[in-house]
Amino acid sequence: MKYSMIAAVLSVALLLGACERPSTTVVTPAAAPAPAPVLVAVPGPAGPQGATGATGDAAPKGETGATGNTGATGATGQAGKTGDTIIVVPTK
Repeated sequence: MKYSMIAAVLSVALLLGACERPSTTVVTPAAAPAPAPVLVAVPGPAGPQGATGATGDAAPKGETGATGNTGATGATGQAGKTGDTIIVVPTK
């Protein structure tokens, strides 16, 4: 097992080493002339705050809606019974 891993690694190294690679030539382009500096307007400090504007007119209030009718009164319930106590004991 130890020798088979070494043989596999060596065969991969030989196969990759035998690949033919084309030679590449790197051509560097000529340097472009430097552009002229661009002037950018920078705002200065903020000026004083302006005067407050005029207050607007108050809006007129609208009419209120009509009140709804009250519902009919229901029947009164009966009073509950008292005196009977029931104890429930669960069985096992």
